[in-house]
Amino acid sequence: MADTSPILALPFILPSQAQKHVPHNEAVQLLDIVVQLVVAAFDAITPPASPLEGEVHALGTAPTGAWAAAAGMLAAYIDGVWRFILPRPGWRAATPAGALRVFDGSDWVRPGVDLQGLESLGIQTTADAINRLSVRGPATLLSHAGAGHQLKINKAAAGETASLLFQSSWAGRAEMGLVGEDAFAIKVSADGASFHTALRFEPTTGHATGEAVQQTAHDITPGRLMRADFGYGPGNILGTVSAAAGMPTGAVIERSSGANGEMVRFADGTMICTRTLSFAAVSTASGALFTSAAQSWTFPAPFVAAPVLSGSGEGLARWLSFGAATPTTVSVALMASTSAASAANARVMAMGRWL
Repeated sequence: MADTSPILALPFILPSQAQKHVPHNEAVQLLDIVVQLVVAAFDAITPPASPLEGEVHALGTAPTGAWAAAAGMLAAYIDGVWRFILPRPGWRAATPAGALRVFDGSDWVRPGVDLQGLESLGIQTTADAINRLSVRGPATLLSHAGAGHQLKINKAAAGETASLLFQSSWAGRAEMGLVGEDAFAIKVSADGASFHTALRFEPTTGHATGEAVQQTAHDITPGRLMRADFGYGPGNILGTVSAAAGMPTGAVIERSSGANGEMVRFADGTMICTRTLSFAAVSTASGALFTSAAQSWTFPAPFVAAPVLSGSGEGLARWLSFGAATPTTVSVALMASTSAASAANARVMAMGRWL
């Protein structure tokens, strides 16, 4: 039979043992050290100047002084001297502050923790039945493992919620995600109770609606985003001008040309028509003036009322004479102070309203 136990090397009381209390007390001392092992520090290298009875240190790889020859061992201060104990793999020790480590055969390491299937986890805070993962700290980092990284928030059905909720003093102020439907939305709140859907994106088209977007073509609420079909830009500033109830519903400027001249319409209702007319020689005397035969000009587009007319002929001392205009036509003649044997052109313009 061996003199000591196989695991802790506790001394046995042998047959015919003299002073049986000696091995017994030595075994009790060893048990007192290693059972519920508490160490003052891990990786200790310098013995304390005034150690307490029963004080234990887990020594590092290069201890000094009285510990110099006991690297990696436990140093226990017993009966005024340091006693050294070789730890065995699997031993656990803790500091008075609660730092727990396990001896792996060469070093004291932090024990591994199995986090699979945990009912809840609180980091620097307390998790509960709703917030089963709770983290308290200045920031939370989710990084990649060599490539990209996705944060996935899944819900059971379309009517449920999968969102990010931003709070102030534990009251909701902004929420983004799939809130009660499968359309992505951004909502904001001033009191945590009443929310405004600022933006909502239709999942079938990707188009945006919401209180942050123009509600009608005539909506000029400050702070709202302009809709492409309600605002003007390079794609629709030129086109067909139209209006309803006195408000523009089409492009800003419309232009056309044809046999009767050119027409320009504006969204405010203004219309300008122009044409170049060719006149024969001005030779017919009309009092002190000479005039050509009058021509009828049908406007490229009708006005709502007789327009204002203007124009001039080519060359000096030539001008135009207009008859009574209607919303659709006007009679134009070229006049001169002297007879002219050659033909001449004249530029005529009518300005009025198309609505």
